[in-house]
Amino acid sequence: MFKHRLLKTLLFTVLTLSVTSCKKYLELSPQDGVTRDKFWKTKEQLQAAVIGCYNSMLIPFGAVPNNRPAPAESFFIWGEIRGDMVMPGIGATPDELNVINANILPSNTVADWRNIYRVINLCNTVLDFGPGVRDVDNTLTQEQLNAYLGEALTLRSLMYFYLVRSFGDAPLKLKSTSSDNELVQLAKTPQADLLKQIVADLKLAESYATASYGDNASNKGRITKFTVNALQADVYLWMDNYADCIAACDKIIGSGRYGLVAGNNANAWFNALFVTGNSNEGIFELQYDPQLLNPFYSMFGVVNKRYMANPIVIDEFFTVDPIDDNNKDIRGIDAAVRTSDQTIYKYVGINSTTVRSPDVSYAHWIVYRYADVLLMKAEACANSGRGTETLNIINTIRTRANALPASAQTPGPENVSGLTDYVLAERARELAYEGKRWYDLLRNAKRNNFARLDILNSAAVRVVPSAVQQSALNKLKDPNSLYFPIYQYEIQTDPNLIQNPFYK
Repeated sequence: MFKHRLLKTLLFTVLTLSVTSCKKYLELSPQDGVTRDKFWKTKEQLQAAVIGCYNSMLIPFGAVPNNRPAPAESFFIWGEIRGDMVMPGIGATPDELNVINANILPSNTVADWRNIYRVINLCNTVLDFGPGVRDVDNTLTQEQLNAYLGEALTLRSLMYFYLVRSFGDAPLKLKSTSSDNELVQLAKTPQADLLKQIVADLKLAESYATASYGDNASNKGRITKFTVNALQADVYLWMDNYADCIAACDKIIGSGRYGLVAGNNANAWFNALFVTGNSNEGIFELQYDPQLLNPFYSMFGVVNKRYMANPIVIDEFFTVDPIDDNNKDIRGIDAAVRTSDQTIYKYVGINSTTVRSPDVSYAHWIVYRYADVLLMKAEACANSGRGTETLNIINTIRTRANALPASAQTPGPENVSGLTDYVLAERARELAYEGKRWYDLLRNAKRNNFARLDILNSAAVRVVPSAVQQSALNKLKDPNSLYFPIYQYEIQTDPNLIQNPFYK
């Protein structure tokens, strides 16, 4: 299984590819004596390098105590805390509080992207040196090589897509370097060009990627053709390319490999999706297990937690039945949120009454699942004159979840604005705290030259403290404020980088 193979190859990968200094990754002459002329010799080494790309998304980067978070942690932070469903807990750092309060400066460590470029560099290394393995190991077939390259291309594209949505413009780096946190002499690449590169890479990755590895954990924990399609759909939706988004979604839907986990038993649904993981609904999940714990227990499950659910989430998003407490949207109470203390629950709960202990904090990070794909298609249909399909998809999602009548909306199939609001609200319920909310808000707000800036204004009113709320609303008027600044370290070390104009 993939999880176990990852852990078996982790030590091998670290010993062969890293060095004693975390700032000297993949050097030609590393201090441990393992040089590139001794690596990239066998298909097993190539596989280890690819698995290292996945692993680099799971573990922190750098030396304690100032290590940077694992990318998986950044995926939550970047995707949620600028939205309206998260509140700071007592353990939130000053930098995190400033992001939530829309008071972001270039010195804010949340905007440090070096952990993401570390993954990019590992992917670039596979792409640079992987093809040469066939020259020395004739047991590596072209099909196997292509599959590995497809994984690296897709993971690199995913990293760049996070950078596009979080920073707008960012340096484009397509060749590996000797130091994974060094971007010397690189200027920013415009967002449109980054997206063009992502689209091209994913097209190639789709032709390379495998449909199945032969076991469920690998099919969920490694890149397949259907992971590529899910990322394509997400990218096309960001680009307002609705036809290609729908086509990518339909490849997944038409494959017959995925479906919605039944919601008739709330505990069984919760267990399948968030406790055991790798369900029929999962498309791509970052795999944690007892030997590689996730960071989410310390973020959400302790007394001094860093993040909590916004108290309005249950009443305003999921709603409650005023007559029957047992009649509830299965995605809300004791799924997304434990209402007794506003705990973000899906990463720390085992069932509706039992919480994980720290030593079993290995809930996966779900990058894409089938419900997400359906709702991406619904959004694309809403903007393509196919509003009836949008409503049908939303109804399918709501029926599975026993969504309450109070959260239903009644836009007509031609009412694009109303359909947008409905899809956005349903994505909030379905994908709560899965790193989607801020990107969903921004994507819909920026469409048609920020015709729906009200979406961001409404979100700010829900979460930003009243004392700084007007300041936040004023900042939202400038589109450049919707992207992070370039972290000051990068500006200081790379003379070609130009700061986001809002933060100059």
